[in-house]
Amino acid sequence: MTEKEKMLQGLLYYADADPELLAERARAKDLCRQFNQLLPSDLAAGRQLLRGLLGKTGAEFTILAPFWCDYGYNIEIGENFFANHNLLILDCAKVVFGDNVLVGPDCGFYTAGHPLAAKQRRQGLEYARPITVGDDVWFGGGVRVLPGVRIGSRAVIGSGSVVCRDIPTDCLAAGNPCRVLRPITEADKMVEY
Repeated sequence: MTEKEKMLQGLLYYADADPELLAERARAKDLCRQFNQLLPSDLAAGRQLLRGLLGKTGAEFTILAPFWCDYGYNIEIGENFFANHNLLILDCAKVVFGDNVLVGPDCGFYTAGHPLAAKQRRQGLEYARPITVGDDVWFGGGVRVLPGVRIGSRAVIGSGSVVCRDIPTDCLAAGNPCRVLRPITEADKMVEY
């Protein structure tokens, strides 16, 4: 079994011992750098680059530079995805975003993890667990989502949160560690002017 196959199956693997993984990460970093160097007004070229990098995109999406990822092909974004500046996705496993997801500035989604045992870490072993985000989720600025987390549709994750466990649908969650504060209800609707 190759190191890439181990990575994609959630097993311990050596990320830096597999020429295929090294080449794929180099390609993704090159494409991210190209994207980050584009003029912000060149939206068409940016979308074209990202469509060639990401595993799946909706027809309409916006990612503001800078953006970085490990592989790209493990990232799927739904319709009307919006990510503000400084998005980082370590996509050693799948990272799937539903439709109408808003990501504030300086957010990170990390599927990569390392063993607790120091001997295994010294050997260069790591693992990856997928991250799944439902529809209509809003992430405030500076949120970090850790390996293996599932976030339900219509959840709101408060700024600065570190999400290390699943978050259910229709709730406001925040903190470090992130925890559910309360459900989101009809009373949360703002008056339209």
